[in-house]
Amino acid sequence: MTRTIYYTATSLDGFIATPEHSLDWLLSRTSDSDGPMGYNPFIAEIGAIAMGASTYQWLLDNQSGEPWPYQMPSWVFTHRYFPARTDGDVRFTQDPAAVVHKEMVAAAGDKNVWIVGGGDLAGQFADEGLLDEVCVSIAPITLGAGAPLLPRRVELKLAELAPNGEFAAARFEVQK
Repeated sequence: MTRTIYYTATSLDGFIATPEHSLDWLLSRTSDSDGPMGYNPFIAEIGAIAMGASTYQWLLDNQSGEPWPYQMPSWVFTHRYFPARTDGDVRFTQDPAAVVHKEMVAAAGDKNVWIVGGGDLAGQFADEGLLDEVCVSIAPITLGAGAPLLPRRVELKLAELAPNGEFAAARFEVQK
């Protein structure tokens, strides 16, 4: 059964990026990509991706000259204009999460859907009862301000907790 998972990292005080959209605080930390709740086993189970315009813009700005990093179809939820990509299956949409989710689940097949970011997009899926898990790596830093992890109330139940490098990795089931 396909699950929809918000998999991300956060500062200890609950921000996924600085006010300037920087992830320097995150990229300077060590973790084991094959370790507990690591990226490699996670991405192997992903069949479709959703991201917001700010996350997509961050990828454009920070992966300049690099090919699109994902093999699976990716939906970008945006009201901005972006040029079409020729190096990956990137689909731009202004449709609501509930409408696009059906397409994403169909594209994912027997794999999962990853909500890459941001927090508001994950919240839109949660608002529709479509978010199943929140898997978050908590970095040992406070930012004081920035893009919030999940800017609305969502009831969660801890399902797994483990250290991974400098991070505390936690997986939560969304309580519907």
